[in-house]
Amino acid sequence: MTMAPIRQHPFAEATPAEIRAALLPEEQPIFDREYGNALDVARSSFLLHELNNTLEVWRRIAWTTQEDPAAHRRMLDQVEHAVRTGEKPPGTVPWTELKARLGL
Repeated sequence: MTMAPIRQHPFAEATPAEIRAALLPEEQPIFDREYGNALDVARSSFLLHELNNTLEVWRRIAWTTQEDPAAHRRMLDQVEHAVRTGEKPPGTVPWTELKARLGL
């Protein structure tokens, strides 16, 4: 039996510049800061683990942003509102209820 190859997401090999270009303008400074911090760690430790992890996280964010920028912006707005007010987003289901629904 042969297994189907694992399909990579469209930004799996994206460069930092490509990642940054795909982000919403308000996320670019956050990317800049996190990427710069990861570069500093790599420079001082001679290890690329932190840099690779940071880029992978942002590649996925770039991917979801490009798939549906409006949905990504709505998600950011909901998170900002929840953090600011302490209110849960509409339609939020508590973990215990979700587990019960799934039969877990």
